[in-house]
Amino acid sequence: MLSHLRESLLWPMLWKEFVQMRRDRLTLAMMVGVPVVQLMLFGYAIRTEVRHLPTVVLDESRSSDSRALVAVMQNSGDFDVVARVEGRAALADAIRSGRARAAVVVPPDFEHDLKRGRTAQAQVIVDAADPMASAAAISGASLAAASLAASRGSLAPAAATARAAPPIEVRVRPWYNPALRSEAYIVPGIVGVLLTLTMLLITSMAIVRERERGTLEQLVVTPVGKTSLMLGKILPFVLVGYVQMTNVLVMGRLLFGVPIRGSILLLYTITLAFIVAMLGLGLLVSTVVRSQVQAMQLGFFLILPNILLSGFMFPREAMPVPAQWLSALLPLTYYLRVLRGILLKGLGAEYLWRDALVLVAFAIGLVGISVRRFSKTLE
Repeated sequence: MLSHLRESLLWPMLWKEFVQMRRDRLTLAMMVGVPVVQLMLFGYAIRTEVRHLPTVVLDESRSSDSRALVAVMQNSGDFDVVARVEGRAALADAIRSGRARAAVVVPPDFEHDLKRGRTAQAQVIVDAADPMASAAAISGASLAAASLAASRGSLAPAAATARAAPPIEVRVRPWYNPALRSEAYIVPGIVGVLLTLTMLLITSMAIVRERERGTLEQLVVTPVGKTSLMLGKILPFVLVGYVQMTNVLVMGRLLFGVPIRGSILLLYTITLAFIVAMLGLGLLVSTVVRSQVQAMQLGFFLILPNILLSGFMFPREAMPVPAQWLSALLPLTYYLRVLRGILLKGLGAEYLWRDALVLVAFAIGLVGISVRRFSKTLE
């Protein structure tokens, strides 16, 4: 009898929960829609095969053979020639600034060595801060050299078939991370990811927690303005973010030998804009949701694109163009360039000022929108 009564009460409870779920439309939409959106987005965008690396060419041979080598490398799909430079300084500046991820250098005696039957050498310089992209460049350069040598052999006249066609050797020189150590690439990125996780999740629940605990009522009757209230929520976590960043940098240096080649002062200065941007995004989330559960759900929904599309795990060059456009809307994309540029390449403000300005714009925009959306009312 008792078990029958319990079973009879089960259906009303189930119906009640479904009704409550239907009323909570934001949670229902995230539960149903978020997995579908993430599956479509990440299944389409994430690619581990890196191709179409932006490449500059320094052709000191200026011969038909050197042009054939560059054409073969470009036709392989691994390299996209974006510019031709006139000297080593321009080549280094293109890679250092990020305009190019690789460079093809053809020496003056390239054609002369081929005609004399000697091994002709060329060089591919790779930005090895990303080991995955540099490994793709190394493989593509070797295949291009073998393909050109084979094509020259097949086109050789019949009288020359008795002797083998002269080989072509493409030597790869990795910059910034010669040993291709993955930890040198990952550890700087962890700084940005941790700041994203903590700043976004903690602050996304700030206003909601005040509302659920009833302390928002006390804030309503105070003369504190909206801007002062929101800044009061942000500023304490700025210090927390700097402590986290410092801990990761110190441990990364001690445990993994991650270099710090650039200015720490510049890094900490630009980091302020990124921390404020992520805190502003967290506060914006807190003005949209009505419970801490919703805040966590929406926070994780925003965190996953930052981790997977920003270049932290997968090179942006491997992503389709629409995914690269989407990653341009993420503050972490620009902050990772700053981190790796300062720590691994030793870049200065003259190379990073554009990324810094974008982060400042994100910080001002997100905090401004959060302040406008916030209302000192108990709705």
